[in-house]
Amino acid sequence: MEVQGRIKMIDDTKTYGNNGFRKREMVVTTEEQYPQHLMIEFVQDKCELLNNFQVGQQVKVSINLRGREWTNPQGETKYFNSIQGWRIEQLQPAAPDQGVPPVPPADAFEPANDFNEEDHDDLPF
Repeated sequence: MEVQGRIKMIDDTKTYGNNGFRKREMVVTTEEQYPQHLMIEFVQDKCELLNNFQVGQQVKVSINLRGREWTNPQGETKYFNSIQGWRIEQLQPAAPDQGVPPVPPADAFEPANDFNEEDHDDLPF
């Protein structure tokens, strides 16, 4: 799956536990009618992928959805979801077409008042 949007926040890499598990989180805000602020985590060797990015950049992030089950000491089962990123690309802003002049608005043209249909009949039939 992929998510596109603008980087809102990039956190520092954090290390957890005795095994040295590393995680780095970022927030991407989607650009749609109802923008969503999605927290995406990068783990282990993927943490370094965020080094070349900064807040405000438009990006496309390849993600996996992760879900896990946990039973607490009271015997209640709980479920947790996370969004894990594994690739990130900068999106280039849409460049205007080179060499094509912009089209002026319709009200910039004068209407043809002297048009006579008989004088301009160039159809072959």
